[in-house]
Amino acid sequence: MKVGIIGATGYGGLELIRFLYNHKEVERVSVFTSSEEGTVFSAKFPHLVDILDEPLQKIDYAALAQFDVVFASTPSGVSSKLFPPLLDKGPKLIDLSGDFRLKDLKSYEQWYKKEPAPQEAVDASVYGLTEWNELNIQEAKLIANPGCYPTAVLLSLLPLLKEKLIDPSFLVIDAKSGISGAGNKPSQSTHFSEANESFSIYKINEHQHIPEIEQAISMFAGVETKISFNTHLVPMTRGILATSYAQVTPGTTQADLIHCLQETYKNHPFVRVLEDGSSIGTNRVKGSNYCDVFAKLDERTGRATIIGVIDNLVKGAAGQAIQNMNVQMNLPQTMGLKTVPYFI
Repeated sequence: MKVGIIGATGYGGLELIRFLYNHKEVERVSVFTSSEEGTVFSAKFPHLVDILDEPLQKIDYAALAQFDVVFASTPSGVSSKLFPPLLDKGPKLIDLSGDFRLKDLKSYEQWYKKEPAPQEAVDASVYGLTEWNELNIQEAKLIANPGCYPTAVLLSLLPLLKEKLIDPSFLVIDAKSGISGAGNKPSQSTHFSEANESFSIYKINEHQHIPEIEQAISMFAGVETKISFNTHLVPMTRGILATSYAQVTPGTTQADLIHCLQETYKNHPFVRVLEDGSSIGTNRVKGSNYCDVFAKLDERTGRATIIGVIDNLVKGAAGQAIQNMNVQMNLPQTMGLKTVPYFI
């Protein structure tokens, strides 16, 4: 396969290159830019010398149409304009931004504060939560790769919601992310002096992933809900830990929670169901495409604590995108992605 990446100079794009380089069905990776045409990629990122020494190319639709797969790892509001002209022109399209995730264009405008993609492109897109939407992904021309927070939240919550083991009417989700989730453009909140030795909350009750999570719960679990969802910045580079709280339905036991998760993901290689909560943490998945999930019943209150952990740049972005590419191309989901977490 020949693969093109638009926005390869961001963290998500760099992770795409890292995994695609080891993908045995990928013959060539080419990188495109809207602002740094001609810059030799390995000169900008010396750790890629002898791996990707070609220059960044100007975005050219005739050239992009010749690729088998084109990824867009761009800020929101960019791929909504870049991808529609490529739809039905040949390549499979995989968008890592949020431009095609929300089916309601007014909702997109409200939460992202940007002009939405054309309705026909949004209608053609398939939500790429691989473990829950594989059949539709196989036939997709355009994939809306899920957000990093929604990936951790949904993989841990959906089985319990679908099997009615927890009450969907009151879900509280408390999520923490490493600083790389904010991208590689410097800002005051990600400045070392601001972020180091600090733990902060941001976008209180206003995070753009709220409607995405609610939409996916409706789509895959068949229930309507309004969630309380808040996000925090942790002074580490990688990782997301999402902790959700829900009332269990009468008669639900700890064994029921774990069994439900195990049965749901027994044939899915990248979701690991843990039976001991003391062993769950971001360093257990760092650098990998794994999502670790765990649930613990508090018998005193009748509430469950449900945890999902991912590397935000891999399962939350580039890794899941390549997993979706593998499904589209009828390849093993693990191809190019089976790697041991960094841990330290």
